[in-house]
Amino acid sequence: MSSAIQPFHLLVIAVAGWLNRQQQVVIDYLIEENRVLKEQVEGQRLRFTDEQRMRLAVKAKGLGRRLLDELETLVTPDTLLAWHRKLIALDLCQEGTRSTTRRARDHRFDTPHGEG
Repeated sequence: MSSAIQPFHLLVIAVAGWLNRQQQVVIDYLIEENRVLKEQVEGQRLRFTDEQRMRLAVKAKGLGRRLLDELETLVTPDTLLAWHRKLIALDLCQEGTRSTTRRARDHRFDTPHGEG
């Protein structure tokens, strides 16, 4: 029985290795694409919508500060994590109140350090 499992394990390892290489190629491309875009907008202030801030904040929190510090992000890791803290605070505040005014929604992610 153990000899029948070995070819299957070999196949799984080969497929996993291929997928890992494919993912790394995609990641390398996206990193380079981000560098190019960052060069094009250098010196310009980027404006993010609340939806964009929320999406970036959730993904940034999943990476953690140490990895964020190693990446070339559009805004600082401090800003990304601050957006996440504000998102959590907003969720906690909204648990008690179901309706918020448009003005409150529009300014829920005001950014520190002039970014966003």
